[in-house]
Amino acid sequence: MTVAGHGHSQSGLQSHLQPLEHWSLAHGRTLDLGTRPLVMGIVNVTPDSFSDGGDFAQAEAAIAHALKLVDEGADIVDIGGESTRPGADDVSVEEELDRVIPVIEELKDLATPISIDTRHARVMTEAVAAGAAIINDVTGLTFEAQSRAAALKSGAGVVVMHSRGTPKTMQRSPRYDDVTAEVIAWLDHQVQLALQAGINRDRIVVDPGIGFGKNTQHNLTLLHQLEAFHGLGVPLLVGASRKRFIGELGNAPDARQRMPGSVAIALWAAQKGAQVLRVHDVAETRQALAVQAAIMGAGLSEFAGEAGA
Repeated sequence: MTVAGHGHSQSGLQSHLQPLEHWSLAHGRTLDLGTRPLVMGIVNVTPDSFSDGGDFAQAEAAIAHALKLVDEGADIVDIGGESTRPGADDVSVEEELDRVIPVIEELKDLATPISIDTRHARVMTEAVAAGAAIINDVTGLTFEAQSRAAALKSGAGVVVMHSRGTPKTMQRSPRYDDVTAEVIAWLDHQVQLALQAGINRDRIVVDPGIGFGKNTQHNLTLLHQLEAFHGLGVPLLVGASRKRFIGELGNAPDARQRMPGSVAIALWAAQKGAQVLRVHDVAETRQALAVQAAIMGAGLSEFAGEAGA
């Protein structure tokens, strides 16, 4: 079977399967993926994040920021305790847990589900036990041998993301012969392994990993060919917010200056059928999506009034 726009055969691709319209999460929660893109708001409980420079490194600040994102319309709050910026050093599991667990425990009763952004099986397990409903793993459940088993047992929704190398090494001259075909083939393999491990298809979302072991041209190619990812038969998450290539393209060396470019990518991804958008700037993204939906003839979307109508 060929990937749309490619001559490469991708054995195992189930392109006849339509992406599911509901995402099954831990704690009996579900999210509707069938009406509009969901907005996942980012909370970095780290001192060295590329995008916000440690603004929310303390639990109190992280909790306040998460509540602000919910007020702005975030459908999911994604909490991470280990920076995955290019060149970042590893953080001990204990330190990661110390950062994220108090935040999750404080937010667990929100109607908005919490996602834990982690590579570590123990963090996955303890975060879901503390109230997280989604596991967002930048290594696609490959970093530790027990990751798939931990994800299965947790009952959480799972984001399987493509990356190459570690945060420390991933931007050292990444190379692909055909970036879209290679990323799709890798994601397809990881989805099959997750299914074989017993994780139900309605729990799995894939992420092409914009900026993770890709240069600017790789990122642009993946974004241009996003529709090919729907052949995987699971929903698609796109997370490009404030990333370095936006600064390169838009003359914005400071990550905080990259909101307009980030919103442009969110609108493009929405038009290409992405079901989840991972962003820093929730209010701006929601407003842009509301206007886009109205222009495209979808009528006033359910959140148009919240965007200042």
